[in-house]
Amino acid sequence: MNPTISQIIENFSDHAISDARKEVLMPLADYIQAKKASQETIRLNFICTHNSRRSHLSQIWAQMMAYHFGIDKVFCYSGGTEATAMYPKVAETLQNQGFDISKLSQTENPVYAIKYAENEMPIFCFSKKYDNELNPKSKFAAIMTCSSADEGCPVVFGAEARFPIKYDDPKAFDGTDLQAIKYAERSLEIAQELWWVFGLVNK
Repeated sequence: MNPTISQIIENFSDHAISDARKEVLMPLADYIQAKKASQETIRLNFICTHNSRRSHLSQIWAQMMAYHFGIDKVFCYSGGTEATAMYPKVAETLQNQGFDISKLSQTENPVYAIKYAENEMPIFCFSKKYDNELNPKSKFAAIMTCSSADEGCPVVFGAEARFPIKYDDPKAFDGTDLQAIKYAERSLEIAQELWWVFGLVNK
């Protein structure tokens, strides 16, 4: 694992997560634990409206945390209720936090390859609908990372479980002096909460 990522994880504390927030996160931890106990494949699809910011951050950190805690057969995906593009500031934020980022195309909806460890497969990210052919069609958990997707997509076809775990959109700070700070904060908030979730699975 990249040393910068390792250092970030070492600074996490479960005391930084409120009890109310832990109640929101616990059902996801229970789902992952049950899947692991029955030796089933764990498929997590993080869904937001545009699949441009929060859902990508969640997908990437979730896959990384599964690796960090040595939890096998975890496959993380992301999607939206519509497709746009992964916002460039997301890639820049993750790069600053220790991920290796390669931009594989220069289209309006570019593909990024994101690595957290030298010998691990990269995570390929681009904006797509949650039911894109590259995403699972059944036996997956839908994690709704924003209110509009949760409300606008009352049924996620094929999902065997649904978890509303919502985050404020850093888009609100685009074009402001606080943009870099707020994107970093949101990424680390998502990372710390998923660290807590996956950490519970091994207890």
